[in-house]
Amino acid sequence: MGIRTVVAASAVLALAASTAACSSSASSSSGGGKVSLSYGVWDATQVPAMQKIIAAFEAQNPTITVSIQQTPWADYWTKLQAAASGGSAPDVFWMNGPNFQLYASNNVLKPLTDLHSDTSVYPSALAKLYQYKSVQYGLPKDFDTVGLWYNKAIFDAAGVAYPSAAWTWADFQAAAKKLTDPGKGVYGVGANLEGQENFYDTIYQAGGYVISPDGKKSGYADPATIAGLKFWTDLVAAKESPSLKQMTDTAPLNLFESGKLAMYWGGSWDAKAFAANDTTKTGVDVAPLPAGVKKATIIHGLANVVFAHTSHPAQAEKFAAFLGSQQAAQIEADTGTVIPAYNGTQQSWVKAYPQYHLQSFLDQLPDAVPYPISKDTAAWNTLETNVLTKAWDGSEPIDKAATDLAQQMDAALAKEGS
Repeated sequence: MGIRTVVAASAVLALAASTAACSSSASSSSGGGKVSLSYGVWDATQVPAMQKIIAAFEAQNPTITVSIQQTPWADYWTKLQAAASGGSAPDVFWMNGPNFQLYASNNVLKPLTDLHSDTSVYPSALAKLYQYKSVQYGLPKDFDTVGLWYNKAIFDAAGVAYPSAAWTWADFQAAAKKLTDPGKGVYGVGANLEGQENFYDTIYQAGGYVISPDGKKSGYADPATIAGLKFWTDLVAAKESPSLKQMTDTAPLNLFESGKLAMYWGGSWDAKAFAANDTTKTGVDVAPLPAGVKKATIIHGLANVVFAHTSHPAQAEKFAAFLGSQQAAQIEADTGTVIPAYNGTQQSWVKAYPQYHLQSFLDQLPDAVPYPISKDTAAWNTLETNVLTKAWDGSEPIDKAATDLAQQMDAALAKEGS
């Protein structure tokens, strides 16, 4: 699972009260002398790249210094909540989609529309993810899409042709059946109970939706949405995927890395880890996701945001603008860690792992669907897991579970507007 899309429970904040407490800390930028900015991030593996970007920024802006505040993912949102409440959040910090509207709607983030009015330099679906009430609050930093990773040795042994961009659901389902070998403990795929990498993709491929564009209605009762969910529960029922219990005991990612899954719906972020694993270093490759009624892949990515109550707004905006620039994106691309958001810089990331057809992730951009969010995404993400578990473990039909989920999600969404 891409940690960038997981909603921490502690991120469901009472921000309306906290912003009132911290608003008094706002002050104008310093009139002269050096200014120090803080930059909040969570991924330690990206710190070296961020340091290179900061060095380039400081070289162009000798009166501004930037220090990184790296907080592990497990503590990031809790620490950010406390800092925002006390008016001491980092001047610039990372934001993800599921938490974005919560912070934007409670005046924690500074509008950036005037800072970078041309968002066409980023994938359109990604730029849209960081707009609230038509205002741009975040400049995209990087992005990820989902692809079909596959084990070449298992395909070769079963005599099945490798996946291609022309694959449909029917092709995928036929392959999953042929690739499953109970005697060897090998499954066609892992039908993970995971949104971004699995059922969100098939929901949109089936023509369904997770949440309405206005954020007020669940799409889970829609027949097309149910068809997208059934895609996965059918695989579990046919034993072409491990059971939910098996996947809880051993994550599908680990099963794929150990050669027990022929196929794995995974993100572009998996390339770095796969390149370091003996089984997947050269033994796997990736293709675009198969098409249902239409093609679709979920797109998500991080954005850099500015704290609305920073003491140095002019300098913080200047740093944020640099982070959203082509120069910064190219520095990040050269590290091969993530796909930079700035259009035209992604090929360096593709070339970083020549053993994989990583162009597959970029080729799907025209069909990308923004990660579904609302003001309180965490509330219904929890409902998704709790309710859909009953269908994944076979204790309840998928249509009933989906309908129940829709009702509960609608109730949760109604509370957002109250």
